[in-house]
Amino acid sequence: MPDASAKRMPDRREQHRIVSGAPYDEDARIEASVRPKRLDEYIGQKRVKENISIAIEAARSRGEALDHVLLYGPPAWVKPP
Repeated sequence: MPDASAKRMPDRREQHRIVSGAPYDEDARIEASVRPKRLDEYIGQKRVKENISIAIEAARSRGEALDHVLLYGPPAWVKPP
């Protein structure tokens, strides 16, 4: 029995894994086309969007970056272009 300090040799199956954490170019293109680019492209939660819009405009008028904002909730659909 080999000792625990021996290096594990990868077998052939591990060399040709189908699942990987590496991004694909196609994924980036799809993600970019699906993500909303403007606040008005988000659907629902009108009050929340108004509050965020006010915070963004205030930061712009001060010439500062927007403070940290934590958004949470279920994912939502966006309007088709």
